[in-house]
Amino acid sequence: MAEYDESIPLEEQMRSESTVKETDKKCPNCGATVTFDPASGKMHCDYCGYTCELPNADAENEVCEIDFESAVNKESCEWGAEKKSVECKSCGAVSIYDALETAAVCPFCGSTQVMPAATDKTIAPGGVCPFVVPKATAGEKFTKWLKRKWFAPKKAKQSANPEAFKGVYLPYWTYDAQTTSNFTARAGYDHKVRKKDGSYETQTTWRYVNGVYQEFIDDETVMASERHKKSGIKYCEPFKLSKLVPYNPQLLAGFAAERYSIGLKQGWEIAQTSIQSKLRSNIDSYVKSHWRCDRVSAVRFSTLYSNITYKYILLPVWISSFKYKEKTYQFVVNGQTGKVGGSSPVSALRVILAILIGAGIIAGLYFLL
Repeated sequence: MAEYDESIPLEEQMRSESTVKETDKKCPNCGATVTFDPASGKMHCDYCGYTCELPNADAENEVCEIDFESAVNKESCEWGAEKKSVECKSCGAVSIYDALETAAVCPFCGSTQVMPAATDKTIAPGGVCPFVVPKATAGEKFTKWLKRKWFAPKKAKQSANPEAFKGVYLPYWTYDAQTTSNFTARAGYDHKVRKKDGSYETQTTWRYVNGVYQEFIDDETVMASERHKKSGIKYCEPFKLSKLVPYNPQLLAGFAAERYSIGLKQGWEIAQTSIQSKLRSNIDSYVKSHWRCDRVSAVRFSTLYSNITYKYILLPVWISSFKYKEKTYQFVVNGQTGKVGGSSPVSALRVILAILIGAGIIAGLYFLL
């Protein structure tokens, strides 16, 4: 990729990059770029109204699990169409765009400090959950959500523009694995004991138990981006992975796709932490069911993982951000389900007012009683 030259405007540089070969996303009627329309599920030209169906996925190209051990050191960087990476100098996000598209604003923080990234080496996705919720619907859902935030300042609500939403595909890893866990635990049995005063108290008799617990973990999902650990994206999950379709570059037409910053191995380490938490809870339930006890304590276990497979997928979100008192706030809408997530600023004045109103109501009730 050509080096960035600060003396040339960014948009002009991006236009020069767009002289690569034409893709099949050009409108046959007017020559404009054809993009994916979430509302119809078809390719659509905004200029002349031309539409066309997406090609059906071949049976041989369905979304499949890839063996983890044999694929760790393999890399595929072919996304099926000319792509370019754009990096935000403000928040560090690296997004993947069609070579024919321009991006002067970061979809994550709203910064205009974007430039071509140093490298575009990245594993190509194996599956995509296409956008279903149109941009207008995302804006409506966001507006309703923000109105319910009573403590949000009025100026913040006015400056949060739902029209500013950008459609972005975020990177995720999913992992499947067969788990076999050796465990020990204490099984507790409650019984009533009569006290000297005639009342009863509950006492527990404990016994040590051990065994082997097996469970197949299906689609343990890990967001493959360091940037969103504290963002509102977690609040708009989950996604319906049953709607995954094989990756098709046409699905990304008109949208950005963030490049993963958490690699395959690191993602598996994160997944194991989550899996261990689930196994602990499930082993607890298994002990209660198998030994018919009332409570469980001191669960200890070690787990062997086998038949580990993974998928690298892209999931859709609408993202909007705005600044209020020099702080950036990010809002997200699940592009598949419409669920809204994010955080909003809090007005200290409104909080104080709510406390005073609450105190007044309590005082009024006290005098009435």
